Amino acid sequence: MIFERLLFRIFESQLSWTALAWQEYFSYAAIPYDPLLIRPKNLFVKIRFYLAALAVLICLGSGTRALADDGNVFESDKATFQVITVASGLGHPWSMAFLPSGDILVTERSGTLRLIRNGVLQDDPVAGLPEISAQQDQGGLLDIALDPDFENNRRLCISYVAKGEGGRGTEIGCGTFRNSRIQDLQVIFRAAPKSKSGRHFGCRLLFADGYLYATLGDRGKRPQAQDRGTHPGSVIRLFPDGAIPPDNPFAGRSGYQPEIYTYGNRNPQGLAQDPMTGVIWMHEHGPRGGDELNRVIAGANYGWPVISYGKEYFLPKAVGEGTYKVGMEQPIHYWTPSIAPSGMTFYSGSRFPGWQNSLFLGSLKFQELVRLEFDRGQVVAEERLLSGEYGRIRDVRQGPEGALYLLTDAEDGRLLKIAPAD
Repeated sequence: MIFERLLFRIFESQLSWTALAWQEYFSYAAIPYDPLLIRPKNLFVKIRFYLAALAVLICLGSGTRALADDGNVFESDKATFQVITVASGLGHPWSMAFLPSGDILVTERSGTLRLIRNGVLQDDPVAGLPEISAQQDQGGLLDIALDPDFENNRRLCISYVAKGEGGRGTEIGCGTFRNSRIQDLQVIFRAAPKSKSGRHFGCRLLFADGYLYATLGDRGKRPQAQDRGTHPGSVIRLFPDGAIPPDNPFAGRSGYQPEIYTYGNRNPQGLAQDPMTGVIWMHEHGPRGGDELNRVIAGANYGWPVISYGKEYFLPKAVGEGTYKVGMEQPIHYWTPSIAPSGMTFYSGSRFPGWQNSLFLGSLKFQELVRLEFDRGQVVAEERLLSGEYGRIRDVRQGPEGALYLLTDAEDGRLLKIAPAD
């Protein structure tokens, strides 16, 4: 035990993405761990784990790669662009939202909501948030989404982790934003059941076609993803006030959670609507390999953990029964090895004509921006950008002026702007 703790303290001190990021990278698998250390309990797995850890430590012993300078120019297949730092000093930022005033709201996983005004991170966090459970794991304050009529009603919603009976779980709260404060916040959804696990909370939010969609991870308890009597491992659909649409696929069925719109999901953390077709897309983390990109289809079962293109952690063993089973959806696109996908958005702006209709998503694992091209609903090209230049990319959004914005997941996280090169 002393050796384990000493090794991890040394190991953590050498990693540029901190102990929390290391935990997030490995905890995509259902490996038991405590909140301080990722420590496999099976002896054989433990030996393999520490051998791998030592190998990585040796590789990193000469130091970590410096981040790229501000204003660097990069070449894409379809565009030449520069990356500019808008703001820094963000603590593991998770999501952002652009206000009509030009201000930007940014969530920090630690449980604070920050305001960036005229390119300056304001000292005082936004007030009026609910009690948020943020520990040294994947939980905390997660996504933020503006009501489509925000300019008139000032309403927004946040997803976050909260304590309750049985442990912790994902919740959604909505309120009005005025004078740097969220007022009259009401909880419109609580995922059930809560658990003591510190991983796989989801939770991306999307307003689309008069509904609010939210992604929920399986909380590291695989069978829940196939159990429609529980929320974890699903995408839910609500009315914006939290009411349940009567045409949800499992509404009115005994023993089913009526909010569930899809199930069989592991840990979906990307959600975006194609502005050209109206189709909603999501991605989710696989285990060791098998990250997936899927269309969101009412009532669909995406297979986890029965089928997967990934393997078990530290063992040369496939997950579940294989990669195909009747009645379960096949991914439109998948990544092996895993890229650990994060936030994503379709590009529809005018500043990068060559990127029109491309889907952009972040990669936490490879610290890069991924661009996908589609033809008739199928991925026909993939491009990797900014590999290792700026660290782990947690969120990707299109700004109101047509630039792309990125959030980097770090203790000193940054909001970056991608603009055409001069």
